[in-house]
Amino acid sequence: MRTNLHHLLEQAAHRRPDAPCLTHRTRTATYADVWSAVQRVAAGLQGLGLQRGDRVAVFVDKRVETVVALFATSAAGGVVVPVNHVLKAAQATYILGNCGVRVLVTTRERLALVREALDDLPALEQVVLVDESADQDDLRPGRGFAVHLWADLQGADAPLVPPPAVDVDVAAIFYTSGSTGRPKGVVLSHRNLLVGAESVSSYLANTADDVILSALPLSFDAGFSQVTTAFAVGAHVVLHNHLVAADIVKLVAAHRVTGLTGVPPLWLQVVSAAWPEGAGASLRYFANTGGRMPKSTLERLRALFPAAQPFLMYGLTEAFRSTYLDPAEVDRRPDSIGKAIPNAEILVVRPDGTRCGPGEEGELVHRGALVGLGYWDDPVKTAERFKPVPGEAAAWRTPEVAVWSGDHVVADEEGFLYFVGRTDDMIKTSGYRVSPTEVEEVAYDTGLVRDAVALGVEDERLGQRIVLVATPVNGDELRPDQLVAAFRKQLPLYMVPSTVLVREELPRSPNGKYDRSLIRAELTA
Repeated sequence: MRTNLHHLLEQAAHRRPDAPCLTHRTRTATYADVWSAVQRVAAGLQGLGLQRGDRVAVFVDKRVETVVALFATSAAGGVVVPVNHVLKAAQATYILGNCGVRVLVTTRERLALVREALDDLPALEQVVLVDESADQDDLRPGRGFAVHLWADLQGADAPLVPPPAVDVDVAAIFYTSGSTGRPKGVVLSHRNLLVGAESVSSYLANTADDVILSALPLSFDAGFSQVTTAFAVGAHVVLHNHLVAADIVKLVAAHRVTGLTGVPPLWLQVVSAAWPEGAGASLRYFANTGGRMPKSTLERLRALFPAAQPFLMYGLTEAFRSTYLDPAEVDRRPDSIGKAIPNAEILVVRPDGTRCGPGEEGELVHRGALVGLGYWDDPVKTAERFKPVPGEAAAWRTPEVAVWSGDHVVADEEGFLYFVGRTDDMIKTSGYRVSPTEVEEVAYDTGLVRDAVALGVEDERLGQRIVLVATPVNGDELRPDQLVAAFRKQLPLYMVPSTVLVREELPRSPNGKYDRSLIRAELTA
């Protein structure tokens, strides 16, 4: 019976001990190898004093040891906190301090980056370096913490003691950048992660024959899901720290990758890369999350991978995954985010909680076993997003909590959902509410831009004026007047950007999404 995150790996190792589990660069570890390492590291964590519910941060680039540390934390009874390895010192130490991390698993390079700030984290007691070796300065203890080598952790003499745990215990904390303020720690239970793995692997039809390329950060819920869905069926995961699209081309071809999930900026790079004939022939599916994929990009991907099924998905970190569009519906409704994934229900509601009718815009509310536990140590924000399921509940039962997403959607007559925009991203101009994605879609359709972000900037006359920030295709010249002319042909006047700014690159968040907050800050500075 699966009750905890690490049971996904344990059961797969018992079923397929000699099957490939993880590949990083030239190294491949079998399921038996990885499960054995998880048990040893978990025993080592317990030997360092880790108690049930203690937080363990994993601040490491993607490699076999990273995944081992994540699942060993679960096996030892701890709570895993994946930290994106590209974060700067201030961002990383905020996360470590916010959730009171007791153990930090990292590298020599990253320890040097954050060491000075670690002395100000009272909860931190142990640091573990995954490097094969370290010098005396690396192993120097801090004010309140000791430093250990990975090899020493695996060499612990004491056996692993399975901790008492149930599936509603806290399993992980994922930090999301949010639209304003500091990152929020989304708290997920073992049940959330297990149900998510089973649900997603079922509609993707994953099997033990799949080879899944892990191109998204493991600190991103969709990236973490690549590992859990693979382990749910005993598939092979190829770990990759994404740098350039050409690397993805090589890995897909070399490992005969069958499944690839990305976010829109990544797909824009993928379709722009040179794909030798047959390089992508093994792909069985590609899946999009983290924002709506432009139609032009989807068309190019389908032409590039004609044998692959496209899965257009929508997810909330607060509920792990929420909807997907059946590939059979893509030609009929390419703009749709589909319907609820298995074991979830998606409601579209008005501000008062009553249900919207077909074609009526409302807030997306997610209910079911995937709903997270709240935001770490933030009861105010938790109360804003995690609220009772809309509608009258029976007087005898405890109110069920749902995630009120803050995202606006519309459902058609057949129940298919269409994303309109985030509440805090919606542009209010000239008395109208404008979805930035509508403006961005027109920009992409021109074929002149590689990246596009539309924002509302405060304006005394209009309320907000629309500003589009874009990058040219392949470094070509991009003239703002060309885009404005295209907008005027396709959009009503109130939706035409008043300003078009051309940049060489657009900033992205650590998860690969466009960093709208930073772009907005630059515009208003």
